[in-house]
Amino acid sequence: MTMKMIKEIAGLKAGRVLLTGGGKRLARIYLDAWLMGGKRGLAEYIPFQINGEIYIGSPFESNDFDVYLIVNPLSKRSEEKETLYKWLSEHSDKLVLLYETKYVADSITRYRIKQFIDYLIAYKWETAGFERIDVMKLEGGAIAERKTYVRRR
Repeated sequence: MTMKMIKEIAGLKAGRVLLTGGGKRLARIYLDAWLMGGKRGLAEYIPFQINGEIYIGSPFESNDFDVYLIVNPLSKRSEEKETLYKWLSEHSDKLVLLYETKYVADSITRYRIKQFIDYLIAYKWETAGFERIDVMKLEGGAIAERKTYVRRR
């Protein structure tokens, strides 16, 4: 099974990625890859360990960073979501990881955030002892491409 889309996301120079389901290890891999080469990162807060250097603060108050981590975007209040959507539309030239602990996959089409993201990664730990990762490329809010990866633990 090829990991083409997962590697494609790690190599992005700009883009907005929504990772749902609390895939901390996968989020860490992406942030570490994106922060290499002297790139500067800013996080609202850090819900898991990151190897690269990252600052803590509000992403909505600074444009000086290359990589941003926004935590639980789907759980924000409606006025915070409006601020987020405006910010995302203005920062399509940055690398943004939207880390959501809640699991969302195909139901992304019901959320307005679909208009502002390039990729959705839905991580799920199955009770049968394996991880399932659904990776979707979105174009104009619609799913343009989809791959599913399964890894036994």
